[in-house]
Amino acid sequence: MVAAMQMTDETPTGRLHSSVGFKLQRTARVFEKCIELSLRNSGLSRVNWCILLALHEHNLTSPSEISDFVGIDRTATSRALRQLEALGTIKRSIDHSDRRMTQVKLTKRGVELMAYYHPSCRDHLQMIEGRLTPEELDQLRYLLFKLNGNEAPEGCR
Repeated sequence: MVAAMQMTDETPTGRLHSSVGFKLQRTARVFEKCIELSLRNSGLSRVNWCILLALHEHNLTSPSEISDFVGIDRTATSRALRQLEALGTIKRSIDHSDRRMTQVKLTKRGVELMAYYHPSCRDHLQMIEGRLTPEELDQLRYLLFKLNGNEAPEGCR
């Protein structure tokens, strides 16, 4: 079945459109659009949403943990945390046990936004994932995990 799906167009456009990187990028954009559609009236970006998920569902509280979880650099994390703080969805404070560390917590408004927007985000993502069988989803997760690996080659981070 895989052979039947391979492109035979040997033009440069055909090669681009059949490349794994291009397909991954386009697929990621479909997921991003779904999240953006779900959040359109919230004032939140997709990155903001991922940070709220890190706080709400994974109980992460340090900016470095959040940065690693979301997959963005520390500068982008700091910028997003400032935006979330301005929206009143998070509160940052100094860790009492280690004053060099910052702790991030959801505010009541952040919890309310999660409760309100989470079902819509989940439904939109499930709609896309519903195009695949459970077995295909498992296989895709495995293949993506394998492609991502834990360590990117030097210069690819």
